[in-house]
Amino acid sequence: MTTKSDGGPAFPVWELNGDGQPEMTCFGISVRDYFAAKAMQGWLSSYGPDDQHPANNGSCDFVAAQAYAMADAMLAERNKS
Repeated sequence: MTTKSDGGPAFPVWELNGDGQPEMTCFGISVRDYFAAKAMQGWLSSYGPDDQHPANNGSCDFVAAQAYAMADAMLAERNKS
């Protein structure tokens, strides 16, 4: 079974530990979740007032799945370089 990479933390917080060494104390959301949120935000904001918005027509699960598909594609492209 393969596991998808989440890209690591998107907004980690670093603090100095007792030895004065930097230590990640808060991981924040994953890069995958951040990419998916941005993809979904862009897609949903493109609907005009006369369009059937996914939040009103019952297709939210489809939009969420597509947002994560876009995030996975973005991570795959990011990992090529």
